[in-house]
Amino acid sequence: MPNLGPTELIIIAVVVIILFGSRRLPDAARSLGRSMRIFKSEVKEMSKDDEALPAPAQQQIQPQPIQPQQVAQPVQQPVQQPTQQYQQPAQPQQQQYQQPSN
Repeated sequence: MPNLGPTELIIIAVVVIILFGSRRLPDAARSLGRSMRIFKSEVKEMSKDDEALPAPAQQQIQPQPIQPQQVAQPVQQPVQQPTQQYQQPAQPQQQQYQQPSN
């Protein structure tokens, strides 16, 4: 593979600027940097997880019997009857209209 000299790098940079535009390049570089930072932290966490796990042969798990537990019964309270009885509303009285006499 041929070595890239300064003139080839400048030509590539100009082509990238023309294709993507000068406004979008800083945002793209920023998002690329964030992605790389997240990727590095995840790789470190994975290596820590691998080191922290004990060997399965060293750890023996003993099953424990399940103990039955008593469940308290809910206390039922008597239902209270309503203290007021429903009363039908009084019907309005019809007024009789008198016709005026001449």
